[in-house]
Amino acid sequence: MTTIFVSDLDGTLVNERAELSPFALQALRDLLEEGLPFTVASARGVHSIRQMLAGLPIDLPVISFNGAFLSDIKTGHHEVVNHMDEEVAREIFQCLPRHGCAPYIATYDGQQEQIYYDEVINAGMQWYLDERLEREDPRWQRAGRLGEAFRDQVMGMTMIHRKEVLDELEAELRERFADQVELHHFENEYNPGWHWLTVHDRRATKDQAIRSLQQSRNLQDHRVVVFGDNRNDLGMFQQADLAVAVANAIDEIKAHAHHIIGSNLEDAVVKYLQQNWKPV
Repeated sequence: MTTIFVSDLDGTLVNERAELSPFALQALRDLLEEGLPFTVASARGVHSIRQMLAGLPIDLPVISFNGAFLSDIKTGHHEVVNHMDEEVAREIFQCLPRHGCAPYIATYDGQQEQIYYDEVINAGMQWYLDERLEREDPRWQRAGRLGEAFRDQVMGMTMIHRKEVLDELEAELRERFADQVELHHFENEYNPGWHWLTVHDRRATKDQAIRSLQQSRNLQDHRVVVFGDNRNDLGMFQQADLAVAVANAIDEIKAHAHHIIGSNLEDAVVKYLQQNWKPV
C-alpha cells in the first residue's frame, strides 16, 4: 500500500532555531526528488512555512494554521479555507480585556492574508512581532481599531501571556465556545516563560485537513504516517495508520504513538524517512 507522510514542524522536523539542519535539508530534498509523498502540518502560516522549507520540491498541499488552510506551498494559494464564525470571533474578542489580553488576529479576504494587532502589552508579544518583522513577513498590519479585522474572514486569534493568565482565559473560552472553536495552549519553545493560546474554527484541525488533502488528491486508499510532538498533533495521531513521536514530545503524544524515535535535534524524522521509504 502506498504511504503518505505528514510531519509537524516546530519541535518535530526542525531544530531549536526553527531550521532544517544542512543534513536534513539535503536529505529531504533528495527524498522528495525521488518521489517521497510528504507534506507538513503546522500551527504556522503558509508564508512562514514557505520560508522555512524554501527550495524543497513538496508537491502535496501543506496544512497551516493547524488546519485552517490547506495550501499549495509553491504559490501560496489556499485550496481549503476554514474560517471562524464572525459572531463567535467577535464574542471571543470582547472577552479578552477582562483577562488583560490583547490578540493578534489572522484574517483572509479571499486573496491576501493579514495579521492585525494594536496593543503589544508584554515582552512575549513583542518577541513574536519582532521575529516576524525581522523575517519581512508582509502580513502584519497595525490597526488603530482592531474591529477592522472583522471585515475579512477571521482565520484565528493568538494571545500571548503568562501561563496563569491564559489558563483563566482558556477556561472561559472552553466553557462558552467548546463546540465552535479549537483551542491550543502551549509554551513557546523559542521564548520560554511565555505561553500562547490560539483559537481557530472547529473545522481547523490537522486530522480534518489530512482528510481534505486525501480527498482533493484522491489518496483515500493511501496509508498515513504522521510525526509530531505536541498537543495540537493529537488528532492526527489518533487518526493516522502509524503515529511516530519524537523523543522530545510531550507524554500525552507519546502515549498515542506507535513508535518513538530520536529528538528533533537529531534530525530523527528525516532519518526515519530515509530508512523506511524507498521509491517504487
